[in-house]
Amino acid sequence: MIMNPEDRGKSHKHVVCNGGLHGEMVLSLLWALAMLCSVFFYPKGIKGQDLEGGKRDRQPAVAGTFYPAADQQLKAMLGLFFPAEGINGQDDPMVLVVPHAGYVFSGEVAAAAYKLLPREKSYRHIFIIGPAHRTPNQGAAIYTSGDFITPLGRVPTDPLGAELAAKSRRVSTDPSLHRQEHCIEVQLPFLQYWLKKPFSIIPILVGSQSEAFATELANLLAPYYSEENLFIISADFSHYPGYDTGRKADHLTAGAIAANDSREFMRVKEENETAYAPELVTAICGWMPMLTALKITERDDRLAFRKVMYRNSGDSPHGDKDKVVGYWALAASRETESTAPTGQEALFSLQENDQATLLELARSTISARLRGRPLPEIAPRKLTPALTAKGGAFVTLRKNGELRGCIGNFSSAQPLWLTVREMAIAAACHDSRFSPVTMTELPRLHIEISLLTPLKRISSAREFRLGRDGIYIRKGSRSGTYLPQVAEETGWTTSEFLEHCCRDKAGLPPDSWKEKDTELYTYQTLVFSEEKPAGNTRFEKP
Repeated sequence: MIMNPEDRGKSHKHVVCNGGLHGEMVLSLLWALAMLCSVFFYPKGIKGQDLEGGKRDRQPAVAGTFYPAADQQLKAMLGLFFPAEGINGQDDPMVLVVPHAGYVFSGEVAAAAYKLLPREKSYRHIFIIGPAHRTPNQGAAIYTSGDFITPLGRVPTDPLGAELAAKSRRVSTDPSLHRQEHCIEVQLPFLQYWLKKPFSIIPILVGSQSEAFATELANLLAPYYSEENLFIISADFSHYPGYDTGRKADHLTAGAIAANDSREFMRVKEENETAYAPELVTAICGWMPMLTALKITERDDRLAFRKVMYRNSGDSPHGDKDKVVGYWALAASRETESTAPTGQEALFSLQENDQATLLELARSTISARLRGRPLPEIAPRKLTPALTAKGGAFVTLRKNGELRGCIGNFSSAQPLWLTVREMAIAAACHDSRFSPVTMTELPRLHIEISLLTPLKRISSAREFRLGRDGIYIRKGSRSGTYLPQVAEETGWTTSEFLEHCCRDKAGLPPDSWKEKDTELYTYQTLVFSEEKPAGNTRFEKP
């Protein structure tokens, strides 16, 4: 059993392989051969090569441990991660979020993001930003002393790196800070394998843990945020909770990233690390690089993140589920004018047949999850523009008229039908107020779906309309919401509605909604539900 080199000394075992027994056997053979080859190609203690003008190339630090050290074995492994079918590279993302674990653990997830890049594109600048694991620094470090070497050849460093370092006293060019670090190195073979045009990189290690420095670094890099450049954020997610906790925490964190809001990201990160401590050591290893990126991208209203692939180490038949590490592939691209309707447009275009489709999907999804079966999908002929629009949604479950679960989000980079499917699972299995739904309860559940318009900031509660508007209240790291229908169900006045939201949902003093530093947002909903519990339904595969 191979241990993740990043996690030596831990009691858990992690192996993430590429689909099925055949893939696992091939990867195992490649790994064994690579370890043998590493003795000859990259012996321990190797030193960098001195070049003209005092330049010094950065030699591989983790070849033979995180990935194969021999070029042919490395190419063969990468070939398994990039199957020929289904690859188009037409997304043209401006930002990728990719894991940095050993390839047998997270290579498939990383490749899912990299294969979205247009292979023939020539990038002006590629920034790779990762966390400093090995050698701490108080700011950031950019490698400018030479090029990066991998088993697949040389990766030039971009001269822009030295220019950026010269602009900030907190950005170091000390090459020793990069010598043993893996989070940038492991990204390079993916780029070398996938991109057909020459490229260079600006490798940035972030050691600071200061949000203020994230803002400073974001301001330094923001002028280069454009469609001719690429930002790669190297980040693993949860370390080391149990399987179910890891999945829940990782999906919450990814949802916050998809919202493209740096404050929401930090709020969710801190809530996860509080709620799931002490097992959850960190919600995201690479939170400073991620925060830096969000402080740049949140200024772009046209940018939308989407979730590409998720795995954690417990998904492997060789890994245990007691202590897991999470891996997400995320991509952010600018939406075009031809993008399907979003927000309020999507709400008003949702016909009764679309509503019925989403309700059937929610029930079938819960049934499939409880039975351990593959999740249902919608046949292509049923995918109307409304169902493929992007927007927020809540799924509410009731049993015998009593609340049994309710979870949702305010925005999503996914098509509406995928958001509803995800929220149905969350409401049934991950609402912390209730135990997970069981199969015996499913026939008695009543499902309600609420689709949300985008949040609108209001200056005072005078702009809020009871019964028409939902409310979202945020102060500091605390926040809470009530859907509009809560007013009808409770009979509260406007003041009572806002006070209960502050106290019961956000954990704030009841009168906090009156304070100047409390943020108030409204939204409207389109609500539809089953006439009665519908029992188990079958859903058609595409």
